[in-house]
Amino acid sequence: MGRTGLVYDPRYLEHDMGSGHPESPNRLRAIMQRLEQSGLAAKLTRIEPRKAEDEWVTLVHTPGYVARLKQEAPTSGRVSLDADTSMSPGSLTAAYLAAGGVLAGVDAIMADEVQHVFCAVRPPGHHAEAGRAMGFCLFNNVAIAAKYAQKRHGLERILIVDWDVHHGNGTQHSFERDPSVLFFSTHQYPHYPGTGRVTESGIEGGEGFTINVPMEAGEGDDDYRAVFQKVLVPAADAFKPEFVIVSAGFDAHRDDPLASMGLTEEGYAELTAIVAGIAKQHCRGRLLSSLEGGYNLTALAASVERHVQALVES
Repeated sequence: MGRTGLVYDPRYLEHDMGSGHPESPNRLRAIMQRLEQSGLAAKLTRIEPRKAEDEWVTLVHTPGYVARLKQEAPTSGRVSLDADTSMSPGSLTAAYLAAGGVLAGVDAIMADEVQHVFCAVRPPGHHAEAGRAMGFCLFNNVAIAAKYAQKRHGLERILIVDWDVHHGNGTQHSFERDPSVLFFSTHQYPHYPGTGRVTESGIEGGEGFTINVPMEAGEGDDDYRAVFQKVLVPAADAFKPEFVIVSAGFDAHRDDPLASMGLTEEGYAELTAIVAGIAKQHCRGRLLSSLEGGYNLTALAASVERHVQALVES
């Protein structure tokens, strides 16, 4: 099999926040159908997720929050966690498998079974705070993966690149005091959740290890490419990461209904190539990407196809 891995489990589809909710099981159905039809799926090494163990989840989330999710998880119907995030009977299992999927991806990369992994997981994660769910997110998958790579595999410097159209507030808060994790985010601003100003650059010992690049509505492929080349690449060269993680949201696509950016699927391929180049230069290609947003099913599937193709070709 190829050097690119794919994490997926049909139980991710059992997280269901209701008809009409943009973060729908149909997102993964569209992605997987596209990967199969394009022939890409056959080139990928399948990686089975496991349920994340609480010892790793609680490196990012408070034990009280984890206990509360378990207590509130419904056996029927839905339980609201915030204005736009809820749990159905399959949600908590899906959340544990989403977090565990990225952990399995990290393990596969560190065992040199694959070089890079795309995690087709849900619920997404980058808005989830230490003690609360928000923005469709229950567990912060990429933050848990970063902590796990450090604690389980002994890595020191982790680069997280978040190109979702919404700012990854939960990820930023997880690491804003931590100089061992460089967090880089492009996002439409001002937009939900309202964070991600340039001046948010880290706190105390983590000052300078958070890089926010607010983008104006309508900016597209050329603008993103310039930011990645002029801001991200030099910062990564100075930081010298030992592992690269991407919060891979595809909702900055020009056709996405929840935002107003201008990226195309080709633009996502270019961003992927830049980030894969960073991983190749500094950490033997170690790169894990985890699905975040993307709500136009056609644009999402096409963008993921180009993202994964770029990983295969890198």
